[in-house]
Amino acid sequence: MGSHGDGGGRAGANAHLMRAGFALDGDDGCIADARNHATAFLDRARADHRLPVTARARDLTQLVVSELVTNARKYAPGPVLLELGITAGRVDIVVWDSDPTVPTARPADPARIGQHGLEIVKAVTEDLFIEQEPTGKRITARITLSDAR
Repeated sequence: MGSHGDGGGRAGANAHLMRAGFALDGDDGCIADARNHATAFLDRARADHRLPVTARARDLTQLVVSELVTNARKYAPGPVLLELGITAGRVDIVVWDSDPTVPTARPADPARIGQHGLEIVKAVTEDLFIEQEPTGKRITARITLSDAR
């Protein structure tokens, strides 16, 4: 995991066509809320910008949002921030939480119950960046919109 690349602020192919941010309160319903925000965001991107959001990209976005928000809710006190950005070729999922500890994927262990979230996220994303901040951390996951990998 490296440092965060472009923040989507550059012009050209990497510029976000759409961005949205959501403050999640960390209660029991925030994980479902986050998935719903992601689905609505992708639906708007497809409708407003005619982007080819495939079923694969939609499902993986919901999965990654769910895993990252679940981890934030489980390990960090307080609110969670979800940011979504989309370019012509990818969706960026950014989750901020108040715990500065950088998570690490554990070695594969089929007998282990739970704690596979980061392994899953790493397996289904094109890029994953984790940044420590003065208060907390920011995790950015990137998923391509097309089915070709």
